[in-house]
Parts: sequence; structure tokens; C-alpha cells
Amino acid sequence: MKVKKLLGIAGLTLAAGALLAACSSKSDSSSSSSKSGKTEITFATVGTTKPFSYEKDGKLTGYDVEVAKAVFKGSDKYSVTFKKTEWSSIFTGIDAGKYQMGGNNISFSTERASKYLFSTPIGSTPAVLVVPKNSNIKSYDDIAGHSTQVVQGTSTATQLENFNKNHSSDPVKINYTEETISQILGNLNSGKYDFKIFDAPSVNSIIKEQGLTNLKTIELPSDEKPYIYFIFGQDQKDLQTFVNKRLKELQKDGTLAKLSKEYLGGDYAPSADELTVPSAS
Repeated sequence: MKVKKLLGIAGLTLAAGALLAACSSKSDSSSSSSKSGKTEITFATVGTTKPFSYEKDGKLTGYDVEVAKAVFKGSDKYSVTFKKTEWSSIFTGIDAGKYQMGGNNISFSTERASKYLFSTPIGSTPAVLVVPKNSNIKSYDDIAGHSTQVVQGTSTATQLENFNKNHSSDPVKINYTEETISQILGNLNSGKYDFKIFDAPSVNSIIKEQGLTNLKTIELPSDEKPYIYFIFGQDQKDLQTFVNKRLKELQKDGTLAKLSKEYLGGDYAPSADELTVPSAS
């Protein structure tokens, strides 16, 4: 940029100050600074998927939310605000820079890894097959030709879409919905659909709280442990580094295990050697 001579020394000083301010703002274009000088982080979550995120006494809580609170507790660099939104809006909001971070029982996929940064695991959520007690579905191999509800864009939706590619002669009847998992399990309990695949902590919590006595769960074998993560925008590498450092500390001091038992109903916290960022390769 050429600065005209008649700006003088004062003008040059002001121009330099503005240039420095502009340059510094580019380092984190989608975050802002609060009056305290801390970088403000907006954490997106659904708020209706107990035990991971839900509202209690008008405030967001749940495993993902409480882990995030512990991560940012006492930070002199970041302050965090939690935002309740729809599932798909977590991702579109991060895409648009509206949110810097998200968490809501989010699993890893190579497609997501091409668009977002991942934390190390915050926990694991083994999947179960939920069916009515009188169902003829005894295992995953028996779901062909039966009906279920899924939220579009979830890992379960992708799993069943791939299942149908391999079972085109007798596919699963997939009904896409925006209903919550509590509503979906209620529909299953009343006989509207045939099965649901979801994580054990959520299912066990909802069946117990809602008294869905017509349902039972079947464990699903898995070659890999089903971890859940926080995600970040691609421009949030410093935030990713900070969060992962704190997760390591929270695993070491037992905070993750304590929160897991309190909110997930068991010790689903990662071990020290499981604290690695997933790779898309």
C-alpha cells in the first residue's frame, strides 16, 4: 500500500496501527474477543439428545457440554458460550464461521474429516440394536426389509444407506426425520417402526426415564471402538491444540471418567493411549 506524503507522521502512525490491527484479526477470522480480552468461542450442540446434550432448569448440560465446560474452566485465553441448534446446523454453522466448535455425540467419518478438525476422543459409545421385545430381529443381519427412522447426515444414516446398496433386493425402509432420539424410541415402542440403531448410553437412559418397557437392546459387534469427538472449523488449529491438551489433563486427573459415570451411566472415558486425533487416511 502506498501512503501519501501529506499524511505526515501522525497519519503514518494511524495507518500502521490500522494495518497491524487488520493483520492480527486474520489469525482467527471466525472468532472474536470479549471485553476481558479472551477469545470468544461459540460451541454448537443440539440440546435434546440426553445424555450428551439436553436442558435442565433452563440450562444446557449433558456429557459433551460438561466436558467442554471442564476444558475451558479457568482458561485465560478462551471463553465459551453454548448455542442450542439443530443437528445439521452444527455443521453448516461451523462452515459459515458462526460456530467455532461443536459437540453432540459426534462420530468420525472421512467425509467429515475433509471439512472439519477433530479433537482426540472424549468418550466411546458402543452401538446397540433396539427392537420391540416380540421382534423377529435377533441380529444386525435380520434388519433387511424392516423399517427405521434416522436423521439425515448421521453415521447411522450412512451405515444403513450402505447396507441398502448391498441388499438392494430387500432394503431397509429408511424414514428420514428431524425427531429427537426420545421421540424415535417412543415411536418404536408403540410399534410404528421395527428397529433403531443408536448408542447404548442414550438408549439405556431414555428407556429407563420414559418407561419404554416394550423395548430391548441387542449388542452390535464392532471391529473398532466407536469414539465420539468435538469438531472445529478448519481455521481453528490453535483451539484444537488447546482443547486436546486440556482433554489429556482431564483424562489424567479422572475428570472424564467421573463425568462419564455421571452422565453416560458407565466409564466410557478414553484411556491415555486412546487420546489421538483420528486420521482420514
